[in-house]
Amino acid sequence: MEINVRDDKKIVDIWLTNAEKNDPVLREGLNDIYKKYKEMKYLVAVFESGEKDLYQGTLDLLAYNKRRIPELEVKKEKQAAL
Repeated sequence: MEINVRDDKKIVDIWLTNAEKNDPVLREGLNDIYKKYKEMKYLVAVFESGEKDLYQGTLDLLAYNKRRIPELEVKKEKQAAL
């Protein structure tokens, strides 16, 4: 587990491995972290390791965004023309 506290933004990010994300004792222990930082008004985000290939997933996401952005721009232009 990796915990990063960003005091300047009041954010805590917690990174869990595949083994850690399936460990009920560890998951229960996260409640203490949530409580501590909630009292300090921090946002706590937990990131879990995935099962798929990160490289391919990133390529797919970039390709999707490359197609989607022009579509959204056209839609915005059409709405502005009305």
